[in-house]
Amino acid sequence: MENKTFGGVVVDALLGPSSFFDLEGLPHRELFEVEFVWQILGKRLKEYMGGLSYGQVEGKVEEGAQLLSSAVTIGRGSVVESGAVIKGPVWIGENCQIRSHAYIREYTLIMDGVIIGHATETKGSVFLPYSAAPHFNYVGDSILGRNVNLGAGTILSNLKNVNEEIVLKIFGNTYATGLRKFGAILGDGTKTGCNSVLNPGALVGKQCIIYPLTSLAKGYYPDRTIIKLRQQQEQAKLEL
Repeated sequence: MENKTFGGVVVDALLGPSSFFDLEGLPHRELFEVEFVWQILGKRLKEYMGGLSYGQVEGKVEEGAQLLSSAVTIGRGSVVESGAVIKGPVWIGENCQIRSHAYIREYTLIMDGVIIGHATETKGSVFLPYSAAPHFNYVGDSILGRNVNLGAGTILSNLKNVNEEIVLKIFGNTYATGLRKFGAILGDGTKTGCNSVLNPGALVGKQCIIYPLTSLAKGYYPDRTIIKLRQQQEQAKLEL
């Protein structure tokens, strides 16, 4: 395969973890030692989390919260509010907020300062420090970079209706990800608007802004891109 360039940079180099995340001093740094960023997910994430230590609950778990497995670790200063459900293996860092009625499913890795909010469901995903999925979000088989914020109702869809492997076509190159379930990659500092949908295989660079109600197709979106849905609003006089 002939590797094409974008902005003078070889495309393959744009698709590595360091293009999306600041890896300096990042916890769990060894997980990110892959060629392509999506290789962090799936089997690699499961194997890595299988080697972590569990059972240390140093944060506060409120009465009415449910830990459905002993394979859960919760760091100091973190709070799991009443009504939240955690199904391990799940690893939660320090000073996190797991708010009421969040549902954190297996193989979710949550680093320090993360917010998982009301009615948010996560599964097979990685949250870098100070990222947030605070209101009515679905985060499936995805990675949220540092300081990423999901607007209320943002969905990171992880499965095609035809139930096939996610194959990416980026600047003329084709990449078979090997993943049947693959949501989105959001680079450091990216923000999504309310009720946006990121379709399976969306790779969004650093410091991007996704407007409300926007649906992103799979593929690569460079750093500092604004992605919006153009709509025309009309008003008419109500005749009584």
